[in-house]
Amino acid sequence: MSRPNTPFLDNINSPADLKALSDAELEQLAHELRAETISAVSETGGHLGAGLGVVELSVALHAVFNAPHDRLIWDVSHQCYPHKILTGRRDRIRTLRMGGGLSGFTKRTESPYDPFGAAHAATSISAALGFAAARDLGGAPEHGIGDTIAVIGDGSISAGMAFEAMNHAGDLKKRMFVILNDNDMSIAPPVGAMSSYLSRLYSEAPFQELKSAAKGFASLLPPPLQDGARRAKEMVKAMTVGGTLFEELGFSYVGPIDGHDMEQLLAVLRTVQERATGPMLIHVITKKGKGYGPAEDAADRGHARVKFDVLTGEQKKSPSNAPSYTAVFAKALIAEAEADSRVVGITAAMPDGTGMDKFCARFPTRMFDVGMAEQHAVTFSAGLAAGGMKPFCAIYSTFLQRGYDQIVHDVAIQNLPVRFAIDRAGLVGADGPTHAGSFDIGYLANLPNFVVMAAADEAELMHMVATAASHDSGPCAFRFPRGEGTGVDLPERGEALEIGKGRIIQQGTRVAILSFGTRLSECEKAAESLAARGITPTIADARFAKPLDRDLILSLAAEHEALITIEEGSVGGFGSHVAQLLADEAVFDTGLKFRSMTLPDVFINQDAPNAMYDTAGLAAKDIESKVLETLGIASIGEKRA
Repeated sequence: MSRPNTPFLDNINSPADLKALSDAELEQLAHELRAETISAVSETGGHLGAGLGVVELSVALHAVFNAPHDRLIWDVSHQCYPHKILTGRRDRIRTLRMGGGLSGFTKRTESPYDPFGAAHAATSISAALGFAAARDLGGAPEHGIGDTIAVIGDGSISAGMAFEAMNHAGDLKKRMFVILNDNDMSIAPPVGAMSSYLSRLYSEAPFQELKSAAKGFASLLPPPLQDGARRAKEMVKAMTVGGTLFEELGFSYVGPIDGHDMEQLLAVLRTVQERATGPMLIHVITKKGKGYGPAEDAADRGHARVKFDVLTGEQKKSPSNAPSYTAVFAKALIAEAEADSRVVGITAAMPDGTGMDKFCARFPTRMFDVGMAEQHAVTFSAGLAAGGMKPFCAIYSTFLQRGYDQIVHDVAIQNLPVRFAIDRAGLVGADGPTHAGSFDIGYLANLPNFVVMAAADEAELMHMVATAASHDSGPCAFRFPRGEGTGVDLPERGEALEIGKGRIIQQGTRVAILSFGTRLSECEKAAESLAARGITPTIADARFAKPLDRDLILSLAAEHEALITIEEGSVGGFGSHVAQLLADEAVFDTGLKFRSMTLPDVFINQDAPNAMYDTAGLAAKDIESKVLETLGIASIGEKRA
């Protein structure tokens, strides 16, 4: 594949090299950086649109500020690929999101130019304020601490944590910079009053007729960059006299400025860098996917892409005979909603990723996207449940962690029937440890009143959706992985399962393997290999981590010399609950050999999902080895010494 011609970029080894370029050369560098970003992501896949929207901003920030002495913090950091190219990592940019390659997010251990790791929204302002406070208190890490700059999108800034940080920053009056990257387009269209507020900052009148709200600048406001954004002259007039929400929070406000106009960007950044004494917010208007037609034209502006053809933008997806678990969940939920008008859907800025976009298309008035606000999503769902509805709160496992206090206090303690649909359970591949669904079994199954399920395949997922819909006596959760299902036949509608009851898949002798979740297929593969050694294990699908199927577990323990549990979750999850039951019932006194296979007590780096499970020791070969080890067998008929 031919690479773009990049004469200026070829000479950039660190941000310091940008200091020698003229403003015109910096603009040319931005064009080359955009071409290189498109080329690299076409080979690796990844988050394309966000990075393309901040190409000029990335160049301008590194040209004006002095990283890593100045701390540049990218919120979420989907947009950090151009930053990585400019900070000495271009030679590895085509390893993005691969095993042993560059992370798709900022990562402290990867580079001194990544001062703070990210991947979840609305953390940047808090971190930047922390760096500023550390600076003023005399903290002196390796590179010292100069200015701190947080770059946050209009979707992320709607999250409560961002406002908590801005309120604190305004009180402390520390010198710091917040770049509001306003593209009117987060992963999904931004929702809520904050998005409407930002839209109203613009006017229906041509921007050329209005003076910039940037104090001290004579430049004119840029033309609107978003289709259909609502405009209101009153807000611009109010903005020019300092009547903005941001200034009420204690920030000096500059903007809005054109985030694709290098001349404007450089002028504004140089001025604020020279003159700022306290917290400063610079409002930058950008376009997600800028400069690449297929991304600009896509509904999500090219947010996440697999490998694609640069010329056409056509994605190179592998053929599949099985639907994704997410698609199956959406189908099952729609079926339940058609049968019960009380079923409603809630998600936190991830309608596409959770399948809730399909639910919304069918039931638009019964679907709520609350924005990047998982805490609110949980308590809002609790209110819906208390009001007599049947809320299905669909949130990735890793993001649900952000609403844990609300899960405990607003849902579990009140025993409200909120149904949590936990997508991306287990290891997720290229997004790495920040997005791995490792902990939800442990953090939910330890709560009184909760029912916790895991689907072994996509048909089981449909049954668990039906189970959740019929369960009105308290909260419940069901987890399922990212990616394609196993290809089993699917019913038109799921059937409610008996709460707390598992099932026997295969009857055997000596050793029982009790699976919770989609490792069941790996257990079956292991059983095939064990059969060649004359060992036929019993295989069971637990279905429930809470309540446990006591009768099933105790019978497996009584009828076998060894019991092995396996789950796609961390230490302290399903296996720990089984061990507690066995201890409480004094089963270990009988000599039962018990082993629990879980994710290891480490954060596993990005790779292909199968490779990550190999690393975790949860593949079929690992299950076979665990059986042989537990039974003390090194090979057929031979005891391990």
